[in-house]
Amino acid sequence: MILYTTMPQELIFQTASTEYAKQQLVYYDGIPLLVRETETKEYEIVRNLSTNPQHFLQAKYSPGMTILARAITS
Repeated sequence: MILYTTMPQELIFQTASTEYAKQQLVYYDGIPLLVRETETKEYEIVRNLSTNPQHFLQAKYSPGMTILARAITS
């Protein structure tokens, strides 16, 4: 089956609810980020929740980047 849609893949093929339980909202450099803890006790950025367009242009705040746990404030 082929789906021709503009919707993101995550909305069509949703993951298990246990994956959502691993995610948490944190502030890194004052920017709200949705992160997931990795096996190495670092955090991987899942989504940038900032409303400032400048934060999306900086690569260190993009999804997939890792953050050290000690740099995060809740």
